[in-house]
Amino acid sequence: MSETLPELDRIDLKILNCLQEDGRVSNLKLAESVALSPTAVLARVQRLTKDGYILGYEARLNPLKLGAGLMVFVELLLDRTTPNVFEAFKAAVQVRPEILECHMVAGGFDYLLKTRMADMEAYREFAGTVLWQLPGVRETRTYAVMEEVKNTTHLPLR
Repeated sequence: MSETLPELDRIDLKILNCLQEDGRVSNLKLAESVALSPTAVLARVQRLTKDGYILGYEARLNPLKLGAGLMVFVELLLDRTTPNVFEAFKAAVQVRPEILECHMVAGGFDYLLKTRMADMEAYREFAGTVLWQLPGVRETRTYAVMEEVKNTTHLPLR
């Protein structure tokens, strides 16, 4: 039985929007932004966190300055789609830091990966030693990103 969460009001949504813009905003500044007391805002942020609306906070790093300038998306098709193959594949993906995202998708392939590495030479090495060795991989299609047009983690809120 799933838990019913309370409906978000306009102040909750404003708090979430402010935190999406700046996760390091002080509680005092956040309180000013939503016209509530710091105590009331802190209680709301704690509730939003406890209820799972806020998953955490992290710094967004510049991949170009950190030797991960090449972004590559990879379509993966598995040779068998059985529970044990899926589980082995998912476990193997979890330990690879080059794989930033892994999504099971509906359509002509099984998984879509988002990877980052230094350059195409590093990707070729990764493909041969890691990607094609992942459990159950039958086929891959690689899409190297030429230009990143939009990159955001901000969700559109009502």
